[in-house]
Amino acid sequence: MAVRVTCQCGTSYELKDEFAGRLVKCPQCGRENRVPGVAPAAAVQPQADPVFDRDVFLLRQQLLRISEKYDVADEQGKKIVFVERPAHLLRNVGALLAALAAAGAVGVGFGILSDMAKGTAFEGVLAALAVIGAIVALIAVGVGLSAKRHVTFYRDETKRDKLLDVLQDRKWQPITATYTVRDRSGRTMALLWKNYLYNVVRKRWYVKAPDGTTRYVAKEDSVILSLLRRLLGPLFGLLRTNFIIVRNGSEDVVGEFNRKFTLLDRYVLDLKADRARELDRRVALALGVMLDTGERR
Repeated sequence: MAVRVTCQCGTSYELKDEFAGRLVKCPQCGRENRVPGVAPAAAVQPQADPVFDRDVFLLRQQLLRISEKYDVADEQGKKIVFVERPAHLLRNVGALLAALAAAGAVGVGFGILSDMAKGTAFEGVLAALAVIGAIVALIAVGVGLSAKRHVTFYRDETKRDKLLDVLQDRKWQPITATYTVRDRSGRTMALLWKNYLYNVVRKRWYVKAPDGTTRYVAKEDSVILSLLRRLLGPLFGLLRTNFIIVRNGSEDVVGEFNRKFTLLDRYVLDLKADRARELDRRVALALGVMLDTGERR
């Protein structure tokens, strides 16, 4: 059975249905196009809750909120999920003040000792300890008293029916960040992992099974566009950051997470290419939210 693809340049060509859902290059202009196609109903994996039993999710971040909040809707714009990532503003401000006080106390303490040892061999050592100790106290107290920023998915804004959690595994994550996706019963469904050093060239997130096996990778849609974004920034939205989701070890695209060209933060999580729904929609939606809030876009 053949599937017809029509490129934006006007070229139309046919491919075998085994290419359905994949990106292929137009033989005329070289532009990539996604081959249309839908999996047979019998092959589609059912989802745990009807609200996740779909292939397209529309995400809109609520503006002028201290905590990060998202409305998730279906293709018709009907709200189906509410997402919240609390900022814990008061606690984190208190942690910062306590950290500054601790750093000041340690710095002043060693500074006094350094002044008392003036003219001796210990003066320089104590002065260095004043600086190092202040930095260590600042980080230790600040991180220790601050709150982890978990993400929770609810059926609606009443927050009476929790559907999903994305837990921040550690408070201090200077190089790698890890998150645990749990269902409503507390069962671990997946692990989300990223390395900040990768962001220098191309942002990417890894979706791992509970045993640590990497299943999917979400990465910026193009290396060239990634480098242009580093040099030019978003360029008034023309270079907005979009992601593709591929199976680990291959370039088979199973989904896309695209920011819409609007003044507001609006996103489309499109999983039509994953015809059999092998990627759990709950995990995919958790990943989509982290691709925004976890990247501070």
